[in-house]
Amino acid sequence: MSEDSEGEKKDAINGLVRRIVAANDPPVTSAFSVLDLGKVAELFTAWRHGLKGVPPYYAVKCNPNPALLGALAALGSGFGCFSPAEMDAVLALGVAADLIIYANPCKPESHIAYAASVGVNVTTFDSVEEVGKIKRFHPSCKLLLRLKVSDADEALLDLGTKYGALEEEVVPLLRAARSAGLEVTGVAFHVGSAVSRVGVYDAAVEAARTVFDAAVALGMPPMHVLDIGGGFTAGSAAARFEDANTAIARYFGDMTDVEVIGEPGRYFAQTPFTLATRVFGKRTRGQVREYWIDDGIYDTLNCVVNISRYVPRPVPVVASACHLAGDYDDEEGGETHHPSTVFGPTLNPSTWCPSIGCHGGATP
Repeated sequence: MSEDSEGEKKDAINGLVRRIVAANDPPVTSAFSVLDLGKVAELFTAWRHGLKGVPPYYAVKCNPNPALLGALAALGSGFGCFSPAEMDAVLALGVAADLIIYANPCKPESHIAYAASVGVNVTTFDSVEEVGKIKRFHPSCKLLLRLKVSDADEALLDLGTKYGALEEEVVPLLRAARSAGLEVTGVAFHVGSAVSRVGVYDAAVEAARTVFDAAVALGMPPMHVLDIGGGFTAGSAAARFEDANTAIARYFGDMTDVEVIGEPGRYFAQTPFTLATRVFGKRTRGQVREYWIDDGIYDTLNCVVNISRYVPRPVPVVASACHLAGDYDDEEGGETHHPSTVFGPTLNPSTWCPSIGCHGGATP
């Protein structure tokens, strides 16, 4: 999409926010988000074109917004769920249980039993202990062995610090699953959220192929599912798609019966949303302005500030709104900027965004 088109879309969203606030029906008393459904469809189409034959299973944990889930369900997406609550949210939309993966390698026993009760029959694992729980509470469940991806430290969030089997653990885990009478149908991995390193999929897919071959060597039924996880962002999707496609062709080109799937989260949840917050408090101390807004790092801004280390760019849509210092031409706009701090609504004093400038005419 051209910069002009993006600008027009942003203007349209800002206009919608103004109309919502002006209508005050119902009264706007808290922060809200605007979801661009057209952007969701655009991203879905780009995924299907960029990763042909790789159906997306949206990672619900990234953003369980009901409207987003509904849009993706209507487009035909599958879903990766981390908890019973997420399964319920997806099933309530009429999504078939066989389009859900229980993508949590370490689960409470009651949650495993719940998955069995609602017909969610695919899950991930990375420990012998998990094999025992699945054998007891969901023995018909199909398993994906979750691998730890090496060198994912450049990602915004390296999930390998918590999940994923090490190379030397693979064969013992396969043997444990076989001894328990469980079927391991494939391999799953996650290269890390918003990964930037070129070639990261190559090493991960190569490691997955090694597991496929190890299962055959052990006399187990051939695996047929490769879950390449997430890590994609809308801004760098084309390059990551190319990386993944190249790796899949290199290591699985001779296995045409393998189903490759992905679990994008941030890719679908990052760009379609616009957050509208209220400035409900203000304090002036010399040249410094301090503002209180009704969202923060324990809500919508958690990932943005804590993980991405990104200072959001405020855009005014009504009289009392803030800008980042230097984002606007003071001479042209006739506006004065002040060094400012924006606090979230909680008692925690660390719920703040520093280095923000605000228009001199802004009021709470």
